[in-house]
Amino acid sequence: MRRQGPPPRIEFTFSGFVKPFVNLVHELSFNGTALPYCIGLKESLKGWPSVTVLNRVSQFGAAPEEDRRTLQQPTERMIGRVISCDGSTAIISTVAEALTSASTDFWAIGKLISISLETSRIVGLVYKINAASALWQEDKPNSMHVKVELVGQVRDAPDGKPVFSRGIATYPPLGAVAHRIRAADLAAVHNPVGRRTAAIGTLSQDESIPAVVCVDDMLKRHFAVVGTTGAGKSTAVSLLLHNVTRTRPDLRVLILDPHNEFSRAFPNNSVAISPDTLELPFWLFQLEEFAEVIFRGRDADQEQIDALRDLIPVAKARFNQKSLQSGSSIKKPIEASTITADTPIPYRMTELFALVEESIGQLEGRHDRSVLRLLKNRLEALVNDPRYRFMFTSRTVEDNISQVIGNIFRIPNNNKPITVFQLAGMPSEVVNSVVSVLCRMAFDVAMWSGGGFEICVVCEEAHRYVPQDHRLGFAPTRQSIARIAKEGRKYGAYLGIVTQRPGELDPTILSQCSTVFAMRLANDRDQDIIRSAIADSSASTTSFLSSIGNREAIAFGEGTATPMRMRFADLPEQFIPGSSHQPAATAGANGQSDVNIDRVVMRMRAMNRAAL
Repeated sequence: MRRQGPPPRIEFTFSGFVKPFVNLVHELSFNGTALPYCIGLKESLKGWPSVTVLNRVSQFGAAPEEDRRTLQQPTERMIGRVISCDGSTAIISTVAEALTSASTDFWAIGKLISISLETSRIVGLVYKINAASALWQEDKPNSMHVKVELVGQVRDAPDGKPVFSRGIATYPPLGAVAHRIRAADLAAVHNPVGRRTAAIGTLSQDESIPAVVCVDDMLKRHFAVVGTTGAGKSTAVSLLLHNVTRTRPDLRVLILDPHNEFSRAFPNNSVAISPDTLELPFWLFQLEEFAEVIFRGRDADQEQIDALRDLIPVAKARFNQKSLQSGSSIKKPIEASTITADTPIPYRMTELFALVEESIGQLEGRHDRSVLRLLKNRLEALVNDPRYRFMFTSRTVEDNISQVIGNIFRIPNNNKPITVFQLAGMPSEVVNSVVSVLCRMAFDVAMWSGGGFEICVVCEEAHRYVPQDHRLGFAPTRQSIARIAKEGRKYGAYLGIVTQRPGELDPTILSQCSTVFAMRLANDRDQDIIRSAIADSSASTTSFLSSIGNREAIAFGEGTATPMRMRFADLPEQFIPGSSHQPAATAGANGQSDVNIDRVVMRMRAMNRAAL
């Protein structure tokens, strides 16, 4: 039986931007009367046939309640229309009067916005804003032109969840509506679906959405953290490594720490190796690396190098033979003809001195006597220098290569997979050689382990070791780091580059880092280097590198779903990298501090800078 009486009054609230999209909305009817598209009902239809309202209005006008991030945010989401579009960018026209105090950040540089299509939304990155007219009128609406870079497209999956894909399949027509991006769409844009991820902070555009990186892709394709001094690079690296080791407990990490600051950041899962505790036998150095130590960074004498190339294999062969006779751990004899100056076999410096003396005493030796005498004097000075005791201690003449590798590379890791190699207390002329040895050994151990050992070498202040100018730096160090960068991912050796001057870094090394965290960079050349490193279309992301805040970064590359502006998460105070130095003493009333100058001088003379 049909209910008597007039139908209840139904009040509709219409969006001002419905007409262009009437063809997208299913026709609604009530008692046989067609209804225009509506976005809500003020009163219910108690006792009357129900009316189905298709809630697609979030794409065209009002924001659904769940997409409103704050109560102050207005429900109206439309903020302009497309008036121009090319293959990679679009221009959106809007009116300044429409921007309320709650929505003044609609067009902030670096924000993502949406452009509505029939079945999808195009995601655009705002990179430039300008007024349509040269005159600004206070009492009238002012038109603005907003330039956006087209990043990708969001479609709704069958289950209703938004899915983001890079590239533009359908370009927006003129007049298409641009609006504030949904929270769900924004999360989908930065979500690397199907990959193992770790949250490292939050998006700058919406702090409720985590910024995540794909750990495996970031590691296997190498990564770089660049930024000016004070931007927060060290804290960012510490945060990344905490998350990486938590996600990948099998991974080993070797941090080349030139300022002795990272041991504090990993108090529970790392070991620190300083010059006082280091044992790095001299016979592990290849000839070029050993020559760098002998000649203290100066140009090497080629005749002396040739003499070492001839004598060191003989010393190694003699030690090998004696070790076999004494029942050493070397079980299998090594053919003397296969031993070179670079073969990692122990030998004694006393044996090398004896060989030099024998060569000097020969009437017709291969090498000039004066050259050999100079070489012997250099070697004796090196062995007697207390700063190089880590190379020439009594244990360094043993065949302890397994213990050395196990200690440095944490095999087994004993729940401490991170090695912080402190370089600050080491003689400057030997640092390059030590870094070369460590990087070369990291690659070799990963390669010969058959996939059972994976390591990430984090190179702080990388521009010191692989400078852009090939005439600077140390060639073997450059080669060792470049080998990891170019071939390491095949064997499980990965590279992390940290530098404040990417413009001074070898571009070949930086180009191998497929994930980059670019923090604040003030230098134009450094910005250009990062801008050229972005392989996808979002190059304008770096246009505001000079103005982002501390601990903010532009992350892009293989380890991210799409380039994102993010802020690294806060670290507890005890995990923030920093020197173990005590705070500087404040001056007293007489202007003097309580620093013990005699103790400082004693430490300087002892060359024990790591203990300061």
